[in-house]
Amino acid sequence: MTGFGKATGEINQKKITVEIKSLNSKQADITVRMPSFYKEKELEVRSYINQQLNRGKIEFNLYAELLGDQSSYQINPEVYKKYYRDLESIANDLGSDKSQLMATVAKLPDVLKTEREELDENEWNHINSIVKEAVAALDEFRTDEGKSLGEELSLRINNILNLLNGVEDFEGDRLATIKERINGHLKETVGEENINRDRFEQELIYYIEKYDITEEKTRLTTHCHYFMETMSSQESEGKKLGFIAQEIGREINTLGAKANNADLQKIVVQMKDELEKIKEQTLNIL
Repeated sequence: MTGFGKATGEINQKKITVEIKSLNSKQADITVRMPSFYKEKELEVRSYINQQLNRGKIEFNLYAELLGDQSSYQINPEVYKKYYRDLESIANDLGSDKSQLMATVAKLPDVLKTEREELDENEWNHINSIVKEAVAALDEFRTDEGKSLGEELSLRINNILNLLNGVEDFEGDRLATIKERINGHLKETVGEENINRDRFEQELIYYIEKYDITEEKTRLTTHCHYFMETMSSQESEGKKLGFIAQEIGREINTLGAKANNADLQKIVVQMKDELEKIKEQTLNIL
């Protein structure tokens, strides 16, 4: 499911911002970006995200902005002086302009050094609470989206059930059409006076059983109710809903194969249209 979460806080003269977003994916695909100073905690962050969000294409970004005059960079005075003296001597020999000499020296290698201290656990604990706040915000976003998604899926399932109820209106006509068609073929083939009525009744029973859709209607109803029941589960059931949707599709296809009636085929097409919308939405469910 898609979602976005953001949280901010301040600790040790740093402004910490955590942003996390997720897109639909069948597996957990997590990308983590954070300053090198906190890299040792990357596995911990990944584990927490995977545990809380289960799956999705997830992008995690942690930004640290220094506040005030604090800086992790310091000038290495001995290196700076050596560079300056050497360049000044060369400039004097060549009679070159020395007005930009200090700026030039500042850009040379090793003039600036980074003072890296051990990561303060108290600082990380505070940052970790910001991470959890951002993940919780994303999860809340997903929950709100899930409510809308649940309403949409319930509507589609109920539409299928309502269409299924309409099948009964055409079942009587369908059997009468089958009887009339078989009788007509026999008249054309052997003549009405030569029709064996006992054999005719046997053939009629065979075709009625062949085109009987009682089992398909029962199974389709059961699958639809099971889909609704699974949706109300507190567990992550996205894949399971996808499997149930496949079973619903099989029953609708069988119903269409046995329809033998134009009006019934129209209902089947409408059912398939509703099912396609269900399948699209189940891809968004965890």
